[in-house]
Amino acid sequence: MSFDREREMFTAKCGDCGNECQVPFKPKDDRPVYCRECFQNHKPAPRPGGRFGGRSGGYGGNDRGSRFGRRDDRPREMFDAKCGDCGNDCQIPFKPRDDRPVYCRECFQNHKQN
Repeated sequence: MSFDREREMFTAKCGDCGNECQVPFKPKDDRPVYCRECFQNHKPAPRPGGRFGGRSGGYGGNDRGSRFGRRDDRPREMFDAKCGDCGNDCQIPFKPRDDRPVYCRECFQNHKQN
């Protein structure tokens, strides 16, 4: 796939003002298309607390968030687990499997360095 070519644009009629506009997707007959100005009136209002609903972002409490980005504003589901090294209870952002150990934040750092 070549990234140096320009994106194909399609001509459409705005569902609000009726003006002709260019959009970067092929319009469907069953959904309205809006020009740049009218689209601003149809965007959902931002939720309180910012992008992550007031959380500081990402596992571990840092502000970087996930390198893959989040697709929505729902809080991440956390699962209870027992650390495979120290035996302390901890919470992790994925469902643990019986065949693989999980580690608390402190023990995970020790495994990461090795």
